[in-house]
Amino acid sequence: MLTVEQIIACGVDKAEASEIVETVNQILPTQPPTACWQQISRHILTPQHPFALHQLLYETVYADFDRATHGSPPAWFPTDEDIAEANITRLMTELDIKTYPELHAWSVANRDTFWQMMIERLDIKAMETTREPQKDATGISTQLAKLNIVESCFNAPDDAIAIITQRENDENLSTLTYHELASLTNRVANGLVEIGTRPGDAIAIDMPMNAESVAIYLGIVKAGCVVVGIADSFAPEEIATRLRIGKAKAVFTQDYINRTGKRLPLYEKVVAANAPKAIVFSESIAQIRREGDMRWRDFLSDTDTFNAVPCHPDAHTNILFSSGTTGEPKAIPWTHTTPIKAAADAYLHHDIRRGDVLAWYTNLGWMMGPWLIYASLINRATIALYDGVPTGRDFGIFVQNAQVTMLGVVPTLVRAWKNTDCMYGLDWQAIRAFSSTGECSNLEEMLFLMALAGYKPIIEYCGGTEIGGGYITGTRVQPAPPSTFTTAALGVDFRLFDEDGKPTENGEVFVVPPSLGLSTSLLNADHNEVYFAGTPQPNLRRHGDAVERLPNNYYRIHGRVDDTMNLSGIKVSSAEIEEVLNVVDGIQETAAVAVAPKDGGPSRLVIYAVLAASETAPAKQEFHATLQTELSEHLNPLFRIHEVVIVDALPRTASNKIMRRLLRDQP
Repeated sequence: MLTVEQIIACGVDKAEASEIVETVNQILPTQPPTACWQQISRHILTPQHPFALHQLLYETVYADFDRATHGSPPAWFPTDEDIAEANITRLMTELDIKTYPELHAWSVANRDTFWQMMIERLDIKAMETTREPQKDATGISTQLAKLNIVESCFNAPDDAIAIITQRENDENLSTLTYHELASLTNRVANGLVEIGTRPGDAIAIDMPMNAESVAIYLGIVKAGCVVVGIADSFAPEEIATRLRIGKAKAVFTQDYINRTGKRLPLYEKVVAANAPKAIVFSESIAQIRREGDMRWRDFLSDTDTFNAVPCHPDAHTNILFSSGTTGEPKAIPWTHTTPIKAAADAYLHHDIRRGDVLAWYTNLGWMMGPWLIYASLINRATIALYDGVPTGRDFGIFVQNAQVTMLGVVPTLVRAWKNTDCMYGLDWQAIRAFSSTGECSNLEEMLFLMALAGYKPIIEYCGGTEIGGGYITGTRVQPAPPSTFTTAALGVDFRLFDEDGKPTENGEVFVVPPSLGLSTSLLNADHNEVYFAGTPQPNLRRHGDAVERLPNNYYRIHGRVDDTMNLSGIKVSSAEIEEVLNVVDGIQETAAVAVAPKDGGPSRLVIYAVLAASETAPAKQEFHATLQTELSEHLNPLFRIHEVVIVDALPRTASNKIMRRLLRDQP
């Protein structure tokens, strides 16, 4: 039983502490833990209470819960109203299916029917259809013969808000209606035609996520061209690599990025990457540094109507990059049907509805940037974009003022909010759901996130660029335990196998195709070799995550089984990091591994370094700083080294491969 002293120690005054103790101690002996927590989370706890109190009551209620076996206890439960109004329930009603597990089983047993239903439900516009369904490259049969997916992004009324934006240090929100976004998109498409671009040409975007970059993205695709996505944090060498692999004929960029009062040059990095023709966005008159480059205002056409270029469903729309097993990132094409997967996941699993407001701090160089565009616009919702740093209170005020209804995060961001308590006292009651992706999360930080909005569910969401969305996720019709996945995504299934290729409840995940969204080719690698060669059974697709199925058929993810890692929500290979660090003076070789914290949550980057024979051990702090500088300048400043360990030699197999798993498993 609770005591008043325990509650006071959480930062609650004595009078309120006495009331809470009396109420909770009356509930605890009379109700099962789940019913008790529902009552406490809905009627006692508020976002204004210190998180220490939330944590104490949660731990008290679930003191006897077997977490080792069953994972995290539920912290959110759908009400009857939640279930009745959910998009999933509407689909179940139409199909006369009574339970969610039955719905999932139906969706994977009837994949063609499921995806055709989603095409119709999302109102995907076809320019040509076939009488009989035809298989596309993913293996799914649809009636789509020709389309341009951008046309399906403008089904909302013209005066509906498509984008809400706010800049750092500016309290004012700016909006763009669907009509205004369509006009700007068309001016971009016409501008591309006017500079001689043809359908099929690759055009890069190296810009932060803002209203202009969204219109640029849509304009490129509408013109029948292909976006080459480059994250604005990358160093010139990495920009050059992506431009080369994507065969970009031009690049949209920005003169500077303003962050925490600093002007970070971006166009300068693009020039240093020896980029092709650059179109430079700037609010002032950009200083064009090379002959042939253009200012945004000079590029933009005056004509604001454009007929979308009809494309085959398998035609490329976007080249995105993900880590490979070598130092070169995999170049993964998205097609005109990949966005249907993103929009369907948003509609079903995130329960996105017309008029919702979606915020997810991301970038067009990562899959969640295009995902956010399609998940919002195809579902007739609003994209909320913050131009600044999301780790502080100003971002939280933006979420509050924009009335965000679905807030996406990476766990590293939540950890920053929790450590500084910067979001305390904000009104996030408009939020209906959170979503978390990119890294492993932990219970405490996800409980903290739920508490910020008065206990709303977190849709844990995991998939990849090569999936176009998620293979494992959550719903708003199932109880939500923090840091736990509740289901395979609808229309997708997977299997778990151990190291010997035998079925297991805790092992490597293999996706069962087909599904819209699944990649079918790579620009710079053998797709079959990467995803299908050597799988435990035929018709399985390798993915690389380590997943545990719990007794209640929920799931936990334990990171990666291969030599890739997720850092700050970005997937990167050990080889990419080692390629940068191995050229540092005095180093013979390095091994980069991601180590999971004991309490769960985002992985930490640890570098094992072997020094050249002539070198003496350097000062640890200096050495750490040197390696961090190299990583920031030549790969990505978002990758932070947690620890550097100097060793005499790296463990190797008989064939001389580094055994990174042994390094990961070291205490």
